Amino acid sequence: MRVLSAERMVINIGPQHPSTHGGLHAETVLEGELVVDMAVHVGYVHRSFEKIAESRTYSQYIPYTSRLDYLASHLPTLGYVQAVEKLAGIAVPERAEYIRVIMAELSRIASHLLYIGSLAIDLGATTGLIYCFRDRERIMDMFEMTSGQRLIASYMRLGGVAEDLPDEFFPAVKSFLADLPQMLEEYDRLLFGNELFQARLKGVGRLSAQDAIAYGTSGPNLRACGVAYDIRKAEPYGIYERFEFEIPVGTEGDCWDRTMVRVEEIKQSARIIEQALRGLPRGDIRGKVPRVLKVEKGREVYHRIESSKGELGYYIVADGGEKPYRLHIRAPSFVNLMVLPLISKGGLVQDVIANIATLDPVLGEADR
Repeated sequence: MRVLSAERMVINIGPQHPSTHGGLHAETVLEGELVVDMAVHVGYVHRSFEKIAESRTYSQYIPYTSRLDYLASHLPTLGYVQAVEKLAGIAVPERAEYIRVIMAELSRIASHLLYIGSLAIDLGATTGLIYCFRDRERIMDMFEMTSGQRLIASYMRLGGVAEDLPDEFFPAVKSFLADLPQMLEEYDRLLFGNELFQARLKGVGRLSAQDAIAYGTSGPNLRACGVAYDIRKAEPYGIYERFEFEIPVGTEGDCWDRTMVRVEEIKQSARIIEQALRGLPRGDIRGKVPRVLKVEKGREVYHRIESSKGELGYYIVADGGEKPYRLHIRAPSFVNLMVLPLISKGGLVQDVIANIATLDPVLGEADR
């Protein structure tokens, strides 16, 4: 703590703080309990993700991408392999496309479940965390069935996926989808219907649609402001144009709307998975990829997907070798965090914790 004057002081929230969701440092200027200014500092878990790509082949870099958003590891991996496929002109079999969608939407649900649980414990509702972890474990079990890994599952491959879905996967995912409405009902009784929970979120951390667009905010944080923009609809990648689903939006752009949008997105992801399971064709799980993949010098690509945090984009430049000449990652967590001072000014210091939680950053992605 640093005292600026008799009226103002600086409180450092993070980088080692249980409610900063990683190595985030929010330098907060207070007048009493009122936030009058804030500066966001990141970089505490910088791991040179982009530079590492220059010394790895296109295939070798795949496991690194799952460590970007490790709470939804199939999504950043999907974005990367699709970017390379677009760059090199690699075709993906139909069955692999459907499997990718199933795993991507399971990752989105897993991420949003952790969002609800971590928000609950940040606001003092420990039981909510336990319920969400209980349900999320079932998805982790499915990831283990398919890839052998639970958290950072490197299941995607250039041209498809690593292995076909095992027989035990199908009853597991169908059972989970059948139980999902009951899970959400439990969260509603325990958390969303609680007056104290609502009081901590409604009207707190408001972000207007104009500011959200100006800052480049994306994903659920943008849709909570009333902007019905989802890359799966606006610029479909893979086979997303084949599925019917809605784009949940909010009206106030506050912490409550950011939470409710994610709850509704869980339901829409379940709809997509059910459709993908019904339409899952037989066939190969991986297309033809050269043993040593080299991409023509001068070719470049930018590919983006709708990750659980927002627009995740990969910009890749080839130089004719088997490694990228340059790779840049457009990380939604980094961009979304930039509105934290904006939505925190004028609020109470206790609301900063709710603001951080509902922006839902993952610092491994923000710092890269």
